[in-house]
Amino acid sequence: MSAYVIAEVSVTDPKRYEEYRRLVPATLAKHGGRFLVRGGAVETKEGGWTPARLVVLEFASMAQARDWYDSPQYQQALAIRLQSANSKVIFAEGA
Repeated sequence: MSAYVIAEVSVTDPKRYEEYRRLVPATLAKHGGRFLVRGGAVETKEGGWTPARLVVLEFASMAQARDWYDSPQYQQALAIRLQSANSKVIFAEGA
């Protein structure tokens, strides 16, 4: 069953965040992940949710998503994101 990583990101240090953005694609490739949404325009239809930046990743399984997130390569990138953005991240199983 597919799994999705959904992140709402508010960048606080754009220069440092660019370093994170450069590192992530290689970490995804190693774990079979891919971007579905990467910071494009959003249009609010209901409620007051208007994320500054929205990212959606797809993996073949929840196990692959967890393996990616916990991998040493992503943990190195994550340390940079934690210094350059405020984020909310969830993992969700697909239908």
